[in-house]
Amino acid sequence: MLLGLHTYSFHLHGMGQNWGGYELTWQRVMDLYSLMDEAEALALDGLHITAVDCESTDSDNLKKIARYAKDRGLYLEYNFSLNEEFDTRLNNTFEEAITIANALGADVAKVSLDLRRPRPLCASGHHPEVMQQLEKIADQLHAAAPIAETAGVRIAVENHTESLSSEVLWLIDQVGHSSVGACVDTVNSVMVLEDPMKAIENLVPYSFTNHFCDHRIERDQFGCRFTGVACGDGDIDLKRALDLIKTQSTMERINIEVEWDAGTDPPEEARRREREAVERSIRYCRDVLGI
Repeated sequence: MLLGLHTYSFHLHGMGQNWGGYELTWQRVMDLYSLMDEAEALALDGLHITAVDCESTDSDNLKKIARYAKDRGLYLEYNFSLNEEFDTRLNNTFEEAITIANALGADVAKVSLDLRRPRPLCASGHHPEVMQQLEKIADQLHAAAPIAETAGVRIAVENHTESLSSEVLWLIDQVGHSSVGACVDTVNSVMVLEDPMKAIENLVPYSFTNHFCDHRIERDQFGCRFTGVACGDGDIDLKRALDLIKTQSTMERINIEVEWDAGTDPPEEARRREREAVERSIRYCRDVLGI
């Protein structure tokens, strides 16, 4: 089993994307090349990257990135969105993403569906407004799947923060193509009020890749807060998740994703704590989980 890193794990260093309407106002202190050097130093096997990390999706630039990764023995996976509202730099069509992934030498292109859900959120699974969006995406995937197959790229549909696992599975079933599967994120289903462990169980057998992430539920005066922590420090049963990945899927990579909140820390301290959480996650995956 290989161990890689989602670039969002260093978002306070300027990597990954702007998320949830939050734009990093600090100076960027890392680029994709320095992160690849960091990955090599941390004895990681690969990176799960976005167009933001690439800075340019010009063919020559992508091939330069691919060569740099290959020289360091790193696999690359490409992460894109269909209609990301907070950071439009992530948005591609399926055909664009396949071309980018192919130029990077990536065999997986992970997509966020970016569904717009109606309220109330409770019991909104497979709501008619959601199904209308999924049907349009299914049509797009029908057209893109043969292109992906020819390019040697598998499209992995993520249970992103607005998608139930059953909706992802419905989409995969509708398309019915071997190049279209899932990306299982170990925490995201909480955002649509789905049991994350049940979502993991549902998606793992159909998944090409993963975001191996941990969060902790913290009680406060407003009820609770679901906040990112280092792998092994939170409330997700990652041992169970890894067992499912090993026994119920063909996945041979684990992609750590750390979603560290800067809180009130100044930039230098926030980045130090983020890096510490990444390193602690790697040690947990290596020493405790045996990856």
